[in-house]
Amino acid sequence: MLDRQFYYSIKPFIPWGVRMALRRAAARRKRELFRTTWPINEAAGTAPAGWPGWPEGRRFALVLTHDVEGPAGLAKCRRLAELEASLGFRSSFNFIPKGDYATPPELRGWLCSEGFEVGVHDLHHNGRLFRSYGGFSAKAPAINRYIREWGASGFRAGFMLRNLDWFHELGIQYDASTFDTDPFEPQSDGVGTIFPFWIPSPASTPAENPRDSPSAARITPTHPQPPPRAGYVELPYTLPQDSTLFLVLQEPSPSIWLDKLDWIAAHGGMVLLNVHPDYACFEDEKPGARTYPVAHYLALLQRLRERYAGAFWQALPRDMATYTAGLTPRPIRHFPKRICMVTHSFYETDNRVTRYAEALAARGDHVDVFSLRSKPNVPPRETIANVEVHRIQNRFGKAQQTRFAYALPLIRFLLRSTLKITRRHWSAPYDLVHVHNMPDFLVLAALYPKLTGAKVILDIHDIVPEFYANKFAGGRTGNTFRVLKWIERRSARLADHIIVSNHLWREKFAQRTGTADRCSVFINNVDSARFRPDLHDRSDGRIIILFPGGLQWHQGVDIALHAFSRVFKAIPTAEFHIYGDGIMKPTLVSLAGELGLNGSVKFFEPVRLNEIARIMANADIGVVPKRADSFGNEAYSTKIMEFMALGVPVVVSKTQIDQYYFNDSVVRFFESGNAQALADAMLAVLRDAALRRELTQNALRYSASNSWDSRKPDYLELVDSLLAGRAPKPPVQDEEVRDASVLLST
Repeated sequence: MLDRQFYYSIKPFIPWGVRMALRRAAARRKRELFRTTWPINEAAGTAPAGWPGWPEGRRFALVLTHDVEGPAGLAKCRRLAELEASLGFRSSFNFIPKGDYATPPELRGWLCSEGFEVGVHDLHHNGRLFRSYGGFSAKAPAINRYIREWGASGFRAGFMLRNLDWFHELGIQYDASTFDTDPFEPQSDGVGTIFPFWIPSPASTPAENPRDSPSAARITPTHPQPPPRAGYVELPYTLPQDSTLFLVLQEPSPSIWLDKLDWIAAHGGMVLLNVHPDYACFEDEKPGARTYPVAHYLALLQRLRERYAGAFWQALPRDMATYTAGLTPRPIRHFPKRICMVTHSFYETDNRVTRYAEALAARGDHVDVFSLRSKPNVPPRETIANVEVHRIQNRFGKAQQTRFAYALPLIRFLLRSTLKITRRHWSAPYDLVHVHNMPDFLVLAALYPKLTGAKVILDIHDIVPEFYANKFAGGRTGNTFRVLKWIERRSARLADHIIVSNHLWREKFAQRTGTADRCSVFINNVDSARFRPDLHDRSDGRIIILFPGGLQWHQGVDIALHAFSRVFKAIPTAEFHIYGDGIMKPTLVSLAGELGLNGSVKFFEPVRLNEIARIMANADIGVVPKRADSFGNEAYSTKIMEFMALGVPVVVSKTQIDQYYFNDSVVRFFESGNAQALADAMLAVLRDAALRRELTQNALRYSASNSWDSRKPDYLELVDSLLAGRAPKPPVQDEEVRDASVLLST
């Protein structure tokens, strides 16, 4: 978007000849690049589901439109209309309200009296209407005033720049600012169909919807329109624009028009053409570099009369909109978004990232994920549940032990992801980049997409300054801690919205970065499709205690080993299975040996989400032994809710964060850091069948009410609101996850 804004700022100062030479050079390259989808995109010929056909059983439809760009075009409007009328055609003329000319009321009146239509073409036609939502919203009342005064039903934006969500602020029956395929336009993403379709209004309250303003309420269109806030019809042009075909591409004949006309007729679609009177040269006029023979347009009209007489429905745009809006069901087209996710983690084991990515891919969006590669046998590129996973950096071998060794791979990943994302965005722009920390500065990988119009979400899995101080015992008052907080603030500033993984951290993060107005909470809600009780299929009589997660000091797995040594003495058949990796793993393996637990404690490598779900379901109890005097005191543990959803009772350390979300009705708490207390809690759960049933039943109810299914619509709405330029819903506060005691009493 930034490059378009810059271009339209300097455009008035660039001579027409220079602009056209640059456009022609770019068009030659694009024509070869898009030869399989322009001028005909075969996929666009598929009719919408349930499409009933055209009125009176006609094979296809015809809509003729004209955009009048300057005084020269204004002077030719009546002559062009008379030419069309002489052949039995009628069309729509779109005038610029505040352009380089004033549209005489007499001309508009004559056109309407002769059966033509008048529409509104942009406001100033300077390429600046869509610079920001605020700017568009400020101009909408003026556009609506002209719609009302001219008795117009439709709108078309200048240069086909558009935001279909913003058009709901206009009192229109239809918009005509899109196309089926046209790589030569500055906003070149086509809608991929040769049929009209319905754009429903987003759900909103009256106070939130700008169309409920008094000025909008006074609009009384001349022609029938859908009910207020219901939506509008989108009419894409399906034949190339005359200016593109004859001025930019310098085609010597209308053969492309004629060939595509035949193709659309064969597919029963809508032929919609945009001809500019400004560029049409009549026989008695002197040809010029900025014009083409009007005979090209006449040849198209004659082809329609001679080859397709009686086979097409000739409609004005408002008639097409009325027909489409009246269909049951209305044809609605989903526009897949291009989403990029960046995570310095293993995608296949990172539940938080996979939830978002798969939710977007499941509704049809294209999702690229740039992540780490965990093992040599893992492919660098893989499609998982329709998500394109690009593993751009290896991370296998020993865990990083020093500050430098820890930071260097992060910086390398930032550089690689920045290069990859920039290249892919250049060829196929992303609509949204969702960046997952750690580290915070990874958001810089989204800089180029951000500058060119993409939205950016920064997802705070862990608060970096506290995590770093805990990992390297650097304290919270030194220079490093202050630098990390500075990076945190700058990273937050680059993002359009911030997601934080729990409420305690949201409060702290928002206060430090000043982002309370664009900061919301998405805890690691359990994916109930993956984590479900029916996965349990073990019946071998063993007793298995399980810890799945990172092997860092704050996780307290060493405390769990000491506790298990006591449990093992009481229940010799018990086993402690540990799935994970991290800096503490060698120490923990040595500790298990020192405690004489080598036969009963088993260490496993991390596995994919579907595999770990089945492994966890077959445990007798799960343990989450985090230290309350460390980073773990505020770090929400995903595994608690996953154990609960699997029907596995879980023993949890009394940390601030876990007592915030849970109580003794759904988990068994123990005093943090106390190995004896943990052993007692594990033994109590293992020995008391009634306690296990109570915890399991309560936990299943709690996890079902707070599953990912309950939050997925909120995430998709957040994405859609950002892309539409709307303010997201106010961030959900403490009510997001209900207290277990309240839930279980209802």
